[in-house]
Amino acid sequence: MQRLTSQVTVALAVATWLFSAGPVLAQSRPSLQDRFATCLACHGEGGRSTQPLIPSLAGQPSFYAITQLFLFREGRRDNEAMTAVAKGMTDDELRGFSELIGQLPPPPRPVASVVDAQRMARGAELAQQHRCVSCHGADFAGGKQVARLAHQREDYLVQTLNAFRAGKRIGYTQAMNEALAGVSAEDVQNLAHYLANVPSAKAQ
Repeated sequence: MQRLTSQVTVALAVATWLFSAGPVLAQSRPSLQDRFATCLACHGEGGRSTQPLIPSLAGQPSFYAITQLFLFREGRRDNEAMTAVAKGMTDDELRGFSELIGQLPPPPRPVASVVDAQRMARGAELAQQHRCVSCHGADFAGGKQVARLAHQREDYLVQTLNAFRAGKRIGYTQAMNEALAGVSAEDVQNLAHYLANVPSAKAQ
């Protein structure tokens, strides 16, 4: 795991360099907008996913987006579909797509979601216990290389948290793996339920 973490850290450094190169293509190449519409066919109108296990892109920071696209392109994050999409992207295209993602307004709290007060309370307790806000922000909106968690699809959050818990997904450090190592499967679901429905997050 240490080797994988080091690889992701290197990837983050490269993504930082790509991101710092400045805005590029989102306005200058209409074809990029057209291709981005294809992304939204899976990730939902406005980046708000309605498909099981497919995350919403809306509200994700551009820096986080370019890092993940880079990891997919280089085969350092395991997702066959996304690797196939990203493997032919140039550095400029990575920047262009990340800019477009960063412009998507955050998703609102799910209207149709059935909120369980007991699970919300337990999820809030877990978020406080594991100091989620120290990286993801007080409203779980993320920032820079850190993902937005608020109002993400609940099923996707469960899948992702379990992947970190099992060591199948590696972050920039082992912080996520260590934080979730002792969390039960039931509490992963409680935490995901809370984050998907957290009432205080800013949205448009």
